[in-house]
Amino acid sequence: MKLVFVTAEACPFAKTGGLGEVAGSLPAYLHQQGVDVRVIMPKYGTIPQELQREFKLLAQFDVSVAWRKQYCGLFEEIYHGVPYYFIDNEYYFDRPNVYGEYDDAERFAFFSRAALESLIHIPGFKPDILHCHDWHTALIPLMLKEFYSRGPLYYPIKTVFTIHNLKYQGIFPKEVLSDVVGLGMEYYQENGLEYHGSVNFMKGGLLYADQITTVSPTYAQEIQDPYFGEGMDGLLRKKRDQLCGILNGIDYRIYDPWRDPLLMNSEQREGLTKEICKRHLQRRMGLPEDPEKGLLGMVSRLVDQKGFDLLAHVMEQLLELDLEMVILGTGDQRYEEMLESFAAEYPDKLAVRLEFSEVLAHQIYAGTDMFLMPSKFEPCGIAQMIAMRYGSVPIVRETGGLKDTVVPYNKYTGTGNGFSFANYNAHELLFTVQRALEIYKNNKPVWAGIRQEAMNRDFSWNRSAGEYMGIYRRLLEVD
Repeated sequence: MKLVFVTAEACPFAKTGGLGEVAGSLPAYLHQQGVDVRVIMPKYGTIPQELQREFKLLAQFDVSVAWRKQYCGLFEEIYHGVPYYFIDNEYYFDRPNVYGEYDDAERFAFFSRAALESLIHIPGFKPDILHCHDWHTALIPLMLKEFYSRGPLYYPIKTVFTIHNLKYQGIFPKEVLSDVVGLGMEYYQENGLEYHGSVNFMKGGLLYADQITTVSPTYAQEIQDPYFGEGMDGLLRKKRDQLCGILNGIDYRIYDPWRDPLLMNSEQREGLTKEICKRHLQRRMGLPEDPEKGLLGMVSRLVDQKGFDLLAHVMEQLLELDLEMVILGTGDQRYEEMLESFAAEYPDKLAVRLEFSEVLAHQIYAGTDMFLMPSKFEPCGIAQMIAMRYGSVPIVRETGGLKDTVVPYNKYTGTGNGFSFANYNAHELLFTVQRALEIYKNNKPVWAGIRQEAMNRDFSWNRSAGEYMGIYRRLLEVD
């Protein structure tokens, strides 16, 4: 089986969120299962120079972007046994940001076309399946049909399209269809890329891919409902037979609490315990080093989706509880200012860092007793899985991948690996934290059982890779 991942980001080369985590780790697990898997992504100027020094130039060629001919270089590097190919065009990709540029439609239309063109420049390789990820690559199934269906290399290729977050769809002015994508107006219709007077790139993936996946079983069901469907629920209901949810995993080579170099130095890691990590985190964040106080953590974008509108309503009541709280992240200015204000008012209760730090994130997972994710929606969520791996008990809202990974503690059966609440309600959030804190303080044996059950859950990529393998095999058996 020969497989190509096409993605806008992949760790360690570029990562802004869960997509980068997936594309940087899942291919290695598929490789271990005997798949000849390759990854194609843009050659961003922000890729660390120490990684770029290992790149080897394979080919140079022109790529059509509607009426334009644009230069493309193709570079290669082997990472964890997987060949990664980098699409080079400094005009499009030597920017300070991965996304959010004024010409993102053109940038990713070029990337999609360049990814398809690059296949003929990879020696001795003829792919069976292209696995495309999120709106940035959603045009590929359509481009394959429209521009390449007569080429002997291309016409047998099957396509898989994965939705990592339906909220971001790549919606642009209708002129983009002909002037950038190079397609005729016959595709500007309800059964094509037209979307409320604009062009929607993600619709291309949903309409033309052979298989659609998303990143958790619950999210696959939720997005067929208008509340979560972001305007695509009707189309997704029509495509329900081609849609399935496969839960993301986490890379156990990176998230390993017993060998994590970001926690302590090698001497300190000997005999490392939750208590030591907690004390270290409290000291680093300037909080009282009280081993008995419950320490609650968040590593998150500070936006409504992540539940910060709920948090705003009950933050004062939370900080009046017998706990300490650590929050790491950046986001909306109003939430940054809110958190800074509460941290100033409750310096012995709340520590906030308005930044992204991989080191501090790992130390929060390892040092906290509880990890809070009160999301409005969460396609999969990776942070709760990492937290459980590091022995931090999750407190979540029952949505998407949070519902699929966190089993709420049941006092009658003694089972569960965390705590959850169903309705998107600030006081349900508060009551759930209170319940978790009560057990943490007053019933240590029960708490130890919940924590151990969380740590025992298998969130490695092995299970998910096996499910993807099943999809790939079924696609190839169709012929």
